[in-house]
Amino acid sequence: MQFNDPQLFINRELSWLAFNERVLDDARDRELPLYERLKFFAIASSNLDEFFMVRVAGLKQQLASGVAETAADGMLPAEQLSAISERVHRLVDSASRLWVEELQPGLTAAGVSVLTRDKLTAEQKAAARTWFTTSVFPALTPLAVDPGHPFPHLRNKSLNVAVLLRREGPKRRRNARSSSLAVVQVPSVLRQLVPMPVDKGLAFLLLGEVIALCAADLFPGYVVEHTTAFRVTRNWDLNVDDEESEDLLSTIQDELRRRDRGAAVRLELDASASPQIESLLTAALKLGPMDVYRQQAPLQPSDLMGLLDVEPRPELRVEPFVPAVPPVLRDVESLFGVVAERDILLHHPYESFDPVVRLLEEAAEDPDVLAIKQTLYRTSGDSPIARALSRAVENGKQVAVLVEIKARLDEANNIAWARKMEESGVHVVYGLIGLKTHAKVVLVVRREGNGIRRYVHLGTGNYNPHTARLYTDLSLFTSREEIADDVSALFNMLTGYAVAPQWKRLAVAPMGLQERVLSLIQREAEKARRGEPARIVAKMNSLVDATVIRALYAASQAGVDIDLLVRGICCLRPGGPGVSERIRVTSVVDRFLEHSRVFAFGAGANPEVWMSSADWMPRNFLRRVEVMFPVEDPAIRQRLLDEVLGVALADNVKARRLQVDGSYVPVGRNGHQVRSQSVLMERAKRNSHQDPKPLEALRHATAPDAPTPSRQVPQTSG
Repeated sequence: MQFNDPQLFINRELSWLAFNERVLDDARDRELPLYERLKFFAIASSNLDEFFMVRVAGLKQQLASGVAETAADGMLPAEQLSAISERVHRLVDSASRLWVEELQPGLTAAGVSVLTRDKLTAEQKAAARTWFTTSVFPALTPLAVDPGHPFPHLRNKSLNVAVLLRREGPKRRRNARSSSLAVVQVPSVLRQLVPMPVDKGLAFLLLGEVIALCAADLFPGYVVEHTTAFRVTRNWDLNVDDEESEDLLSTIQDELRRRDRGAAVRLELDASASPQIESLLTAALKLGPMDVYRQQAPLQPSDLMGLLDVEPRPELRVEPFVPAVPPVLRDVESLFGVVAERDILLHHPYESFDPVVRLLEEAAEDPDVLAIKQTLYRTSGDSPIARALSRAVENGKQVAVLVEIKARLDEANNIAWARKMEESGVHVVYGLIGLKTHAKVVLVVRREGNGIRRYVHLGTGNYNPHTARLYTDLSLFTSREEIADDVSALFNMLTGYAVAPQWKRLAVAPMGLQERVLSLIQREAEKARRGEPARIVAKMNSLVDATVIRALYAASQAGVDIDLLVRGICCLRPGGPGVSERIRVTSVVDRFLEHSRVFAFGAGANPEVWMSSADWMPRNFLRRVEVMFPVEDPAIRQRLLDEVLGVALADNVKARRLQVDGSYVPVGRNGHQVRSQSVLMERAKRNSHQDPKPLEALRHATAPDAPTPSRQVPQTSG
């Protein structure tokens, strides 16, 4: 069976929107502290921004270019855009109701009022006008829209106030339009939450509301008929041809400057906006009715996160979590001595990212370190890793860094770090033509005794100390010779002229990673056909690749028991009669963003376990340099099966199960409640990974409709 029926596949874009609905579900969760709910509310909005900037923009470009190519689900670009608009309108309406009915009243009940200009007291109106006059008015530039003043090119995601005006008095020209449009951009550099006087607690008015309230001051001689906030989202993707570019860095810098001139793809309007303003704005932005999204909530929910800085009450937020340092790395003089003896696994953010930074800082100062090589896809603005690499050059080390300057939405940050490191003497390269380098790899070459030892760090996440406290990811430190050989060959390929070798232990995209994944799936299918136990457990962010999905369908038909932990997009349709009955897909959305990729193949006492920087998507297999690496230490392998896969599969609080119709339903809370991230935080607090009954407690806490962890994750003897 070829599994070519489009009905067997869920559309990628609609699956992503289902994920964002699950994010919004956490904003609905009344068991969470109020500010945690507000955080998820803002994240869902921010996610939609990127979705429109990249995915919707891409579909609009396909439609304009007449591209009729379809994915495995068979939907054409026009069909996808229509379905997206319908789904997003429902999502925005739901978010608006959540704000009006729960979040805004919840803040008020907690003594933190977010006001609107139509409900201000006289005292508050006076305070707002004073703030406007003294702190806002001088920074504003009112922009008329008429034949002599074309509609301004508003920056992507900028918040603006549209003002409908008419000329005062009888001196209006007879043929003049009855109303004129003007636009005022809300300065992002000013404070967005303006404090208002209130008898008790705290009260704020958003800056856009202040400007709308005082708009008449900007247009003397005119009467303000109507004001409304609006926001424009633009195509934000880069258009770069690596092969045609002689200087990739300069080309991308030029593209970044052109970004803000991208075509508009979405118009967000305050729900109270007049039909006339909507008509004028859509005409100016060349958008249609399906591109307009009205909402009662603030158009930039991220502005509300400023409340965390002014309201310190702990009951409104989650308890701070401090990542642990594992005992094996505590109070050691050097990481090199520990890693020389054994492989080390870190599970972030439950365990600190500091040892990863420390590895590079030690390497920079150690006189026996000869060379450091690293890939950088995303890093923090004030990166201790980049500083350590520059320091290493000052100390005479050979340092080569591949900086991926095409990392979407981080291009400017990465260009800045590339420039700084180049100035300090780091050898910076930008990778292979036509490919993004997404692999997370460090190689340290150290002189020891009469020879050389190489130390390797392989990760599932970015070298970013900030996001390492927010994302769940995995770090593996090793000095195994065959892995070091492969990593050395990988860097030679990335920085010089070298044909991809026959990899000893790694699987590398685009030179065979997809083929390795398919062979591992097919191996389990062959076992099942022979009547042997067969099992696949895979954790990733997204599952899109149609070839891999078809292989999973074939494995399910053959009798392989398959559990997929897919946080975000999943185009596989589980539970299909005769096709995917043995496949379960679970998504966990919680305090930390699930980001690690772990794959286990085998139902016996010793399953094969891999970790990777790559999701199972066409872009990861074909258009990126990615690495999948085996876990060879038995204790680490068992820990991954138990802690990363087993605990997540036992979750019956935050887990959602994908249904055959594409919807997600809660797993169910029968029996003891297991919230996987809470379990792992508690383990980290105890700072012990030798739980005497790591699975036994969970075995009794799993929902009845789900297999027990012992079935889900086979235990090993090691």
